[in-house]
Amino acid sequence: MTPTLPALLCLGLSVGLRTQMQAGTPVKPTIWAEPGSVVPWGSPVTIWCQGTLGAQEFHLDKEGSPVPWDRQIPLEPGDKAKFSIPQMTDQHAGRYRCYYLRESGWSELSDTLELVVTGSYGKPRLSALPSPAVTSGGNLTLQCGSYQGFNRFLLTKEGEEEYSRTLDGQWSPYGQTQALFPVGPVSPGHGWTFRCYGFNRDTPRVWSAPSDPLELLVSGLSGKPSLLTPQGPVVTSGQNLTLQCRSDVGYARFALVQGGLSQADFPLGPVGAVHGGRYRCYGGHGLSSEWSAPSDPLELLVAEEGPAGLLRDRPSLSARPGPSVAPGENVTLLCQSGDWTVTFLLSQEGAAHRPLRLPAQHQGGRFQAEFSLSPVSSAHGGTYRCYRALSTEPHLLSRPSEPLALLVSG
Repeated sequence: MTPTLPALLCLGLSVGLRTQMQAGTPVKPTIWAEPGSVVPWGSPVTIWCQGTLGAQEFHLDKEGSPVPWDRQIPLEPGDKAKFSIPQMTDQHAGRYRCYYLRESGWSELSDTLELVVTGSYGKPRLSALPSPAVTSGGNLTLQCGSYQGFNRFLLTKEGEEEYSRTLDGQWSPYGQTQALFPVGPVSPGHGWTFRCYGFNRDTPRVWSAPSDPLELLVSGLSGKPSLLTPQGPVVTSGQNLTLQCRSDVGYARFALVQGGLSQADFPLGPVGAVHGGRYRCYGGHGLSSEWSAPSDPLELLVAEEGPAGLLRDRPSLSARPGPSVAPGENVTLLCQSGDWTVTFLLSQEGAAHRPLRLPAQHQGGRFQAEFSLSPVSSAHGGTYRCYRALSTEPHLLSRPSEPLALLVSG
């Protein structure tokens, strides 16, 4: 007789559950958004609320708005309803919950759906410090910054919907707010493409447009490609420029890196001051996320008038004792300017090496630098130009001096 009591208890529980289902006690509904809960400004989005069969009416509440925010009759077969937003705006961003009515009464509220609008502000800039190229196992910092005064920034990773990190914005010395996100250690087996958004603490679901994507280049041990430009290391503002990344390895794709930014577009033109800097390129195989070792750096110098015309004055170039010299003799190329100058650079037409640099000396009311070529060889023969710069590590130069032809004969 001992087993009878547990059997009767199980029978009682079964009858109780069946009675509850027959009575139709409303279960908690499910809420979601299609195509997703992060919606570009002006795009359509649909909020769905699903309960059980036999629902008579669905209500949608938005936090801070009159109740209900919207109501809908269920769609066939009668267990869910859709709430359409034809064009997403700031006013639609917020926290939503839904519930529904059956003959037995109202259901409880669903979990909260957070609807975010993007594109309400201009996009921030995402860069990698010190560079988007990193060796496997390495660490780096992603900098998200904007001049729009955001006090919060969010970082997302492509292909990982659950990956998002938020940091407070900090003022930088350059007048922008920014956040620094540590990333790593990185490995070649995963995608490493990021975007970031800016927003304000008092409107946490109204975001900026996304930054341009930034792909981290996880470099390995494959042979490095070479990076060159047919125009030489100094280009004039407004000129079209192409950087060529080459390799005998047979890479399927290449990537170009300038400072903290990465890109795959190699034509640069018309060239402006922003294109000056140090470049490297990488090669990759197929869809692998691992890249080759970096090319040797290519330093690109841009010649223009500079901010507020500070580089408008073109220097003069002369040779002492003269532009004609015999092999083994000494010659000095003198670059001068009457305007304030920090560095002078001397380039030889057709030479692959970087321009020579010397600090400016102030003598007799003029700035100058003396480039000594000694002893002279046939390789020194050619056409020279010199440039002014306003820093010791310049990427922005003045327009060039008039060309000077150096003749090595004898």
